[in-house]
Amino acid sequence: MSAPLGPHPDEVERLVRTALDEDLGGDPGLDVTTTATVDSRAVAVVEVRAREGGVLAGQVVWAPLLADAARRLGQAAPVVELLVADGATVHAGDVVARLSGPTRTLLVAERSGLNLVGRACGIATATRRWVDVLAGTGVSVLDTRKTTPGLRAWEKYAVRCGGGVNKRIGLFDVAMVKDNHAAAAGSVVAAYRAVRAAAPAVVVEVEVESTDVALAVVRAGGRFLMCDNMSTSDLTATVSAVRALVLELDGPEGRVQLEATGGLTLQQAPEVAATGVDHVSVGALTHSSPQLDVGLDWVG
Repeated sequence: MSAPLGPHPDEVERLVRTALDEDLGGDPGLDVTTTATVDSRAVAVVEVRAREGGVLAGQVVWAPLLADAARRLGQAAPVVELLVADGATVHAGDVVARLSGPTRTLLVAERSGLNLVGRACGIATATRRWVDVLAGTGVSVLDTRKTTPGLRAWEKYAVRCGGGVNKRIGLFDVAMVKDNHAAAAGSVVAAYRAVRAAAPAVVVEVEVESTDVALAVVRAGGRFLMCDNMSTSDLTATVSAVRALVLELDGPEGRVQLEATGGLTLQQAPEVAATGVDHVSVGALTHSSPQLDVGLDWVG
């Protein structure tokens, strides 16, 4: 498969600067061990290797990371050869990239690169499991805002590498009416109407916990519903009732999106998909996926 569109270069550069500043104690900073043990003229070739199987993500970081590390050290930027594209399936032992250049630069950048790539691969791998188990159902896998502060764009890119879909980037691009908004506004419908009036051009999703509330929101104009913590029987009933009402109100061209969420597991996925929802959202993709083991091996 082709690699998905990566995060904006400015975002990658910000991550690179932050990671290297943490490791080196600022810019340009200092790697005490490497400076003491490695001649500044030494060069090396290293390989980035998957230690376990999964889905590759994060390769886009290597070139800017090594370029920034080289700048800090006053050295030439290493040559980066990406052998496998982000989004591809890899197996234990696969070499995914080859890096060649000043040894000091390679060692300074090693841990920052592996941290970011391993994190991205872990998320992509977890996402692909959901995509695979839902294959053929027409149900897409959405991520959430349950991301690591400062790493949202990176983690959402990893979700795309795994075949998932980014529902929203933050609070600014898609409105989501949840229970606390409803409490503040007086009701779910009142909250929906307030958001719709304040931001008519923004997509509005509404969290609902029962069929009755879902139907009330649809009557008020809502066409994107997040069904939270419903049983599969309640989901089935809600989906059926909502689609019937939208057909009555909007005719055969009417469209509504229904999303299931709330502690979903892979084992439940086929049953949830059978309820007729369009999407499932899974916060665990970004808040609980373990890193994939990726290493850097010395070639010469």
